[in-house]
Amino acid sequence: MADELVHYDVVGGTATITLDSPHNRNALSAQLRRELSESLAKAAGDDAVRVVVLTHTGPVFCAGMDLKEARGAGTGDQGVNEFPKILDQLWTSPKPVVARLAGPARAGGIGMVAACDIAVAVEEATFAFTEVRIGVVPAVISLTVLPRLNARAAHELFLTGDTFDARRAAEIGLLNSAVPADRLDAEVARFVKALTLGGPKALALTKELLSKPRPATPSDGFEAMTSFSASLFASEEGQEGILAFAQKRKPNWVPQD
Repeated sequence: MADELVHYDVVGGTATITLDSPHNRNALSAQLRRELSESLAKAAGDDAVRVVVLTHTGPVFCAGMDLKEARGAGTGDQGVNEFPKILDQLWTSPKPVVARLAGPARAGGIGMVAACDIAVAVEEATFAFTEVRIGVVPAVISLTVLPRLNARAAHELFLTGDTFDARRAAEIGLLNSAVPADRLDAEVARFVKALTLGGPKALALTKELLSKPRPATPSDGFEAMTSFSASLFASEEGQEGILAFAQKRKPNWVPQD
């Protein structure tokens, strides 16, 4: 039996999912895709998990699809056919997902970074949409990447395939933070702590809200959003939060220090 390529660990309400296939730069092989999808499903279904951190071993976060497996495969056998499920699991996860990058990402790896709610990388990390340079198109990942990037940058970087650094990635919306290597874990921990302060149901519903199409004008959405908001104020979680605020204590969903 092959060694696992994705590790899953839960500590203090945080599920850490680690890509561990450094021999091929954590490329999205069939085994890695399968194990990653299983780990994401496990985290989504575990009530004890509040936040998910997606990270890696080795110097590269993820090099994209495994081109050795793609070589010679027909249209129906390409691994990219299975990749949308992983992007969707990240994007729609009821638990916030934080990407932790200690190294570069390419192609499909960037698609996963974009699908996460928060992304933090070391300043030395680099990125590139290399698809056009091997004669393919960043089609699948465009669905998670384009909502993050400003349009001018997307046109430039998708069309040229040029490499760009973590500082620029933060400037154009791909990353939340680009930090020195010795601050990476502290920055990830800062985001994780902030996320655990939110109510679990409120976080899941807020993620849904962020993904909904916007109404043409605010007035077109007020009726539906007012009803939605009132139901949450009256919910068990909302009432606990209001009571905790009044009593100057932490709500019962906040992990104990």
